[in-house]
Amino acid sequence: MSSPTRTSRTAQKGQGQWALGYREPLNPNERMKKDSDGLDVRQRILDIYRHTGFDGIDPGDLRGRMRWMGLYTQRAQGIPGGKTAVLEPEELEDSYFMLRIRIDGGQLSADQLRVVAGISTEFGRGVADVTDRQNVQLHWIRIEDVPEIWERLEAVGLSTTEACGDTPRVILGCPLAGVLDDEVLDATPAVAEVVEKYLGDREFSNLPRKFKSSISGCAHHCTNHEINDVAFVGVRNADGEAGYDLWVGGGLSTNPRFAERLGVFVRPDQVSDVWAGVCAVFRDYGYRRSRTHARIKFLMADWGPEKFRQVLQDEYLHEALPDGPAPDRPATDQRDHVGVMRQVDGTNALGFALHTGRIGGELLAQVADIAERFGQGRIRTTADQKLVVLDVPDDQVEDAVAALAEHDLLVRPSVFRRQTMACTGIEFCKLAIVETKGRAKELTAELERRLPDFDTPLTINVNGCPNSCARFQTADIGFKGMVVGGEEGFQVHLGGHLGFESSIGRKLRGHKVAATETADYVERVLRGYLEHRTEGETFAAYAGRADEEWLR
Repeated sequence: MSSPTRTSRTAQKGQGQWALGYREPLNPNERMKKDSDGLDVRQRILDIYRHTGFDGIDPGDLRGRMRWMGLYTQRAQGIPGGKTAVLEPEELEDSYFMLRIRIDGGQLSADQLRVVAGISTEFGRGVADVTDRQNVQLHWIRIEDVPEIWERLEAVGLSTTEACGDTPRVILGCPLAGVLDDEVLDATPAVAEVVEKYLGDREFSNLPRKFKSSISGCAHHCTNHEINDVAFVGVRNADGEAGYDLWVGGGLSTNPRFAERLGVFVRPDQVSDVWAGVCAVFRDYGYRRSRTHARIKFLMADWGPEKFRQVLQDEYLHEALPDGPAPDRPATDQRDHVGVMRQVDGTNALGFALHTGRIGGELLAQVADIAERFGQGRIRTTADQKLVVLDVPDDQVEDAVAALAEHDLLVRPSVFRRQTMACTGIEFCKLAIVETKGRAKELTAELERRLPDFDTPLTINVNGCPNSCARFQTADIGFKGMVVGGEEGFQVHLGGHLGFESSIGRKLRGHKVAATETADYVERVLRGYLEHRTEGETFAAYAGRADEEWLR
């Protein structure tokens, strides 16, 4: 696994750590934040930019502080991937925005979903994506329309505040929290308390980089705690008391690293204070000199969990946390909550697969209608680009499954449809090199045709660049976008896995696949797996031992 190493980086001067007295900004991003807090941009949008339009936006706001309000400029249409690293930001960007809506814990009502659907249809050309962090992203948004969009979202309790930027991003939570009877505990109150206390709090609105959190008592570990900056994982201590195991320092991108346990037990009533403490350690001790080393995983790599725990307790919590147990093994390796799942109240949750998260405004409205028609209007987003409708009675399950299937929303999808993810890709993202969602959809259809009986759990993640928004390093088969022979293609990573045997996918050095040949490649590798696997062997285990020449 490629990861930062524990060195004496913190002993070096000038890393920009506030706690060591280095307050002078050391790069343009830090200067931008010092000049004006990112949260200040909201008022300028309301007072100025809604009237001036795109051309009147200050560059520091446009390519920096807008993110604090969930806004990124989107890629101009027609620019090939080979130009991504060549053109300046102003040459790559269009005069429209991607708008990210926070959905903390993945919890939505039918009324909220209809509002999001209406905004997508009216202001975003009908495009909407469910992300792998439980958010919904819209595209084609004009700055002139943002105030009206905010008004509609906030009227139903939704927000875009700190959905992006160097801030605490959305808090991941199990979409079935309080619903399934096998959970360790219901983390809904803890998620809500952190959001209520700290969303938009200027104490944490200038972090060294993004800060990703999860708080979950799910027995399936569906929020992927291994790759979050901070994660609270449901456990029971020796006395049978339910609480949380604390993990810190996970993240992917170009330097993938798994989070580490601090070895403490956090009571439910301590979660918000401990979360704030970890966030404050990152704020004060995080490396601000270089953006490429500013994530908390680099601090953890240098300090280790013992020192991190000590600093957290001594300087921020002012109390010692008791030692605690590690989480139990997850109930299953499939964390996506797809299928028909029995709720504790006797009704059923129906989790269904989209095509790599892409759904659209009109279809979101249909989902809201189905959730009310067959349930109680409760919908959930997952951390795997899926949706769940709750509260469906036994005698309505098959009718609800059929109603969803009419819109190509499948509760019982193929392996390939169920477990293929893709990032935004070159269609809208300024960092992307290749198209992703359409190619992933085509790949899914082709594999369903060629391998119709394949039924072993398998994740295929398609990423448009090295930044791993679609987690290509932790997929059974991960594709990282790149230019191959002047055309779109991918570098292949095989055997990635989250869980008790977490591993970063095996990168086949020099092995690149043209985008048009991905189906041929995957079919050959999977047929080899079916032929050569041992009894009960997962694809990840097989990929770890298989001859590299065969995998090529």
